[in-house]
Amino acid sequence: MAAALANAPAGAASDSLAKVRSGRLRGRYMQGVHSFRGVPYGADTATRRFQPALQELPWRGVRDALAYGPAAPQGSKDDGPGSEDCLYLNVWTPALRDGKPRPILFYIHGGAYNNGSGSDPQYDGSALCRRGDVVVVTVNHRLNVFGYLYLAQLGDARFVDSGNVGQLDLIQALQWVREHAAEFGGDPNNITVFGQSGGGAKIATLMAMPAARGLFQRAWTMSGQQVTAAGPRAATQRARIAMDAVGARDVDALLALPADALLAATRARDPSRVESTSLYFGPVVDGGSLPVHPFWPQAPAQSAQIPMVIGNTHDETRAFLGNDPANFALSWETLPAKLEKEQFVDLLPSVVIAEYRRLYPHYTPSEVFFAATTAGRSWRGAVEELEARARQGAPTWAYQLDWGSPLDGGKLGAFHTLDIPLVFDNTRAEGSRTGEGADAQRMADVMSEALLAFARTGNPNHRGLPQWETYGLERRQTMVFDTTSKQVDDPRGGERRLYQQAPFVQRGTA
Repeated sequence: MAAALANAPAGAASDSLAKVRSGRLRGRYMQGVHSFRGVPYGADTATRRFQPALQELPWRGVRDALAYGPAAPQGSKDDGPGSEDCLYLNVWTPALRDGKPRPILFYIHGGAYNNGSGSDPQYDGSALCRRGDVVVVTVNHRLNVFGYLYLAQLGDARFVDSGNVGQLDLIQALQWVREHAAEFGGDPNNITVFGQSGGGAKIATLMAMPAARGLFQRAWTMSGQQVTAAGPRAATQRARIAMDAVGARDVDALLALPADALLAATRARDPSRVESTSLYFGPVVDGGSLPVHPFWPQAPAQSAQIPMVIGNTHDETRAFLGNDPANFALSWETLPAKLEKEQFVDLLPSVVIAEYRRLYPHYTPSEVFFAATTAGRSWRGAVEELEARARQGAPTWAYQLDWGSPLDGGKLGAFHTLDIPLVFDNTRAEGSRTGEGADAQRMADVMSEALLAFARTGNPNHRGLPQWETYGLERRQTMVFDTTSKQVDDPRGGERRLYQQAPFVQRGTA
């Protein structure tokens, strides 16, 4: 059928059929790409709350895979209300069962460990399929209290893995993808995981999880790091806070709660995060599924041979803090108090401000604010991971996106998430903030080709880029993506040295 459908008129849509371990699937073929949405890779987790998921149940006949599956329960209105029956993935591919070993790109969504899904229009894999002859997969998995509530110290052996079941869902999805790679025209031995923000953090964590060994061969992270995970003491303390927040005296009471009532735990105050009221949920060093911190005190040994790209955007925090007009009207008098609250690093604001004024004498107070909060809270984890990989001698490339969005007068610059539609070549997708100009498309051409080259060869270099060297501690080589991209040694080195005066602590893991 794949060959016949490939000869259909370019604009025509028709059915695609695939056979997976639990039954047959009906997808859609359009403009050279087969898509299958809402494909189950695990069973409903409602009866396995806080435990590793079971395999999906088989079905009879042909199951429609034409619509996205539900996201995990969460507070986000965009992806809510969600369901505990959330283990679904989506596949885009140029061909089915043709024996061609295409690279597989497996995208893990952001939203920290709390929100999000694999169904955002910016994650549509069609453009990458057409551009690079690859298979693209996106995935939903358990989040927040459902995916990362650590109950192992409360006396019930069923929940020994509870602090990491959201990660174990991703591992189960990767196993499904490897098992079905040939059916969807892909190579089971060439899987690239890529993800932004929380997705990058989940990838960093997977790199230290024994059960993930061998399930992917390359890793590309964007503005998302996980240097340390929560320890069992801190994670147990948070579990007790969560139980108090929902009025549960024991684990059985947690199991009896409806999903929406359990979500109230995510709104409890976290005593370790004075700047935020939300309770942190994330991976836990539990001695089993995650035996070590992902990138502390060293990069994970099991992933030393995996090529990795670690990227960030120049103006990360303009995405979070740029929505407040007051942050664009700061004075030298009002800046210190705002910086004290938002930099998330225990350095005197006066010291930070003085150094920024020395480094960048032309910066306004607001420009110092956005630059310092980016360096203090969003970029430091990337530097930590890059240094750990360099000490390990692992093949690693660093990038920084300097090209800024032209929208809103360009005031948000190269903000957090801007690189998503660029690497997906989806600048015109709903939700993209790149604009639809020629510069945006040129950036998408350069960045998506780098991702595709990396997926094919384990090296992001391509003809549209100047030479991009691996990252080393002596020069700290970094590809700066801009209208004219170039490799720069140690960009923002002064900022890096300033913030390295304070020890790095991944927020939420203490």
